[in-house]
Amino acid sequence: MDRIVYLPLDERPCNAKFPLQIAAAADIEMAAPPPALLGRKKQPADTARIADWLQEQTSGSGYLIVSLDMLVYGGIVPSRLHYLSIEDCRSRLQTLAQLKKANPKLRIYAFNLIMRAPAYNSSDEEPDYYADYGAQLSMFGRLQDKQAREGLTESERMKWEQLSLELPEAVQQDFIGRRRINSAVNELAVELTANETIDFLIIPLDDNAKYGYSSSEQRKLLASVQDKQLFDRVHIYPGADEVGNTLFARVFCEIRWYQPDIFIRHSSASGPFAIPKYEDRSLAESLKCQITAAGGYIADHASDADFVLMINSPPVGQYDMAETTDSFEQRHASYFSEINYREFAHAIRRYADKGYMLALADVATCNGADEPLMKLLSGMGLLSSLSAYAGWNTSGNSLGTVIPHAIVESYFHKKEKKGGSVRSRNSEAFYLSRLVEDWGYQAIVRMDVAYRHIEKLGGNYFDVAAIHDQAAALIQDKLQAFIDEFLKELDPGRIRLENVILPWKRMFEVGFDLHLEA
Repeated sequence: MDRIVYLPLDERPCNAKFPLQIAAAADIEMAAPPPALLGRKKQPADTARIADWLQEQTSGSGYLIVSLDMLVYGGIVPSRLHYLSIEDCRSRLQTLAQLKKANPKLRIYAFNLIMRAPAYNSSDEEPDYYADYGAQLSMFGRLQDKQAREGLTESERMKWEQLSLELPEAVQQDFIGRRRINSAVNELAVELTANETIDFLIIPLDDNAKYGYSSSEQRKLLASVQDKQLFDRVHIYPGADEVGNTLFARVFCEIRWYQPDIFIRHSSASGPFAIPKYEDRSLAESLKCQITAAGGYIADHASDADFVLMINSPPVGQYDMAETTDSFEQRHASYFSEINYREFAHAIRRYADKGYMLALADVATCNGADEPLMKLLSGMGLLSSLSAYAGWNTSGNSLGTVIPHAIVESYFHKKEKKGGSVRSRNSEAFYLSRLVEDWGYQAIVRMDVAYRHIEKLGGNYFDVAAIHDQAAALIQDKLQAFIDEFLKELDPGRIRLENVILPWKRMFEVGFDLHLEA
């Protein structure tokens, strides 16, 4: 029973679509709920209907990949807004035990986030009060955690006391109270893993940092995991929207009895030691987490590897890490001295000439591709040397997309070298989709449309509902122009974009279907 049932974190393409696309590249059947069942942004899914759908779909399936945030709260954003009691949550989690009882052979791979506390004022994905108190709430958690771990300086202590007085008690109670419930749900998930209801569990840290609420909650969970001797079955590391891909790769490796070895090559000597923005540990440690969770292993030499993972790594971490909204000249000085794009590009060519399969994790910048590198690769005709790519949002999002895709691709690459199956069109289409979205949209088109067109059309970055179709049509035209200009070596005439949408009626994310003409 290789059929997989998948319950995504929410309805956005990164969660609802990417894992299905990788599954299609792997030629494995994966069933997912219809979009209407998944809710929409702040509107939670009907969890009772979700439970019924799971009962129906898993009766004859071998695997379930399940977002507990969707099962319990109705999605990622509802997990930050709900008013559920721990009894409510426990009851909804019992669905997993019911599924296992009805189908004892079902293997359950689950994930549930440690709730984020972004360091800015915005209620777009948070409670209404986060528009006024978000930055203060985040700082309060940071200082509270630092105090518990190593103490505060005098100025930090004064800031903490000031925040204690400035933050309304109702705001603190609501935010902390919800975190307490969500943390308890993670503890319940660990218990379900201990009693073998859940076979494998990932607890991703959503948009976290070295200090903060997430760090404190992570330590408590790790203590519980260690106490229950579950380090091999419960993984906790930075991530969120990519975990469906990671768990699919793990299931794929189990189904195919595949243990891929992955050799890592960085663009920056300091890159492995940098702590990426929105994360709490060095890039090298995150790579270990991502590869291990996906079912892979880190190889000592390229000659031993099933594929080479080229990491365009940041030369500096945290707040100095570049965003796609920064112009090249605005970047931290390390980007000019501690990354060697030319050598990295020539290494890609050399590996390709030797017949290695290559994947590129473009994580030197946040929220989109590193344009200088990608233009260099395009100009040198090296995009066709890559089999997988990702460079979107956070480092964890990108790693958790390119690694699973490359694992699947490497399995078939090995078979092809032995005279077996060749690369599927589905796999190629997913690679091209990542170039179009992560480079074309996130690094180029999004800023162009947001800064030069959206207000003239009558919208703004966070609200394009009234002008959605106009904005989508403009984005499609600009993405097609990007394809024609930068993807020349990949036969752009056969690439067709359809159904361009802005799924949350804002500029941040985009969705589309990419088809390859025969």
